[in-house]
Amino acid sequence: MKRIVTAAVLGLLASGAVFADAGADLAKAKNCLTCHSVDKKIVGPAYKDVAAKYKGDASAEAKLIEKVKKGGSGVWGPVPMPPNSPQVSDADIKQLVEWVLSQK
Repeated sequence: MKRIVTAAVLGLLASGAVFADAGADLAKAKNCLTCHSVDKKIVGPAYKDVAAKYKGDASAEAKLIEKVKKGGSGVWGPVPMPPNSPQVSDADIKQLVEWVLSQK
């Protein structure tokens, strides 16, 4: 029984690492890291700051998906974020937003 529990815990930890790696890889592939970083402001806010701002906001995912799709400005300063649709698919945008919101 102890082995089964250990294997299950290790599997969950590995899947989280895979999710984190997939999100970071996708952010890199879609050029998000040109303007953003996980832990520091570049042109746009750090992803950790975005996650902190929207922590506990049940509508955050939907809001951020729309922001990534359509672009916008004013929330983090005057520099606008350009729209990322249609060059980034809806599925990729959703995965990116989930990953950003998971940053601690």
